[in-house]
Amino acid sequence: MTALKASQKAKLPTRHGIFTIQAFAHEGKEHLAIFSDPLPPVPLLRVHSECLTGDVFGSLKCDCGSELSIAMERIAKEGGIALYLRQEGRGIGLFHKVNAYALQDQGYDTVEANLALGFKEDERNYEVVGEILSFYGIDEVKLLTNNPKKVEAMSHFVKIHSREAILAPHNCYNENYLKTKQEKLGHLL
Repeated sequence: MTALKASQKAKLPTRHGIFTIQAFAHEGKEHLAIFSDPLPPVPLLRVHSECLTGDVFGSLKCDCGSELSIAMERIAKEGGIALYLRQEGRGIGLFHKVNAYALQDQGYDTVEANLALGFKEDERNYEVVGEILSFYGIDEVKLLTNNPKKVEAMSHFVKIHSREAILAPHNCYNENYLKTKQEKLGHLL
């Protein structure tokens, strides 16, 4: 196992507010912590997996960019931390995610597309989260997620004071995506 390596801290002014940002290198990937300073005793925590198409390009096929924006607004107001993990496409990477998109254009849902490409429905790993939270001395959080598997994963690293919903708008492009998240992945939408 590779040791967690932390960058320096820097200020990050955003449309949501001014945050502190710090990068972490871990097992060949670089992740980000973006947080309010100071952190409250029980901070909000958003563990967000990279979604280039949603976070940067504003894709309407998913709710990722909207969820991140909602989380950042809440963190700016209430205090907390967003961990931005470099595990694109539920952990399959950008190349395979685009291939999964092509299968979705043919009628597959997101789970079926991942399985057809030879992956699990979700390949993400959250071990680095425990190391980052420990780095900051965070032992209890208000978790911003709709994903019960993420609640279970985080409970191995930190006490979960509460799970708080993070509901993004529905549209005609993400309706099947959200339905699949709810019916096949158990998301609480």
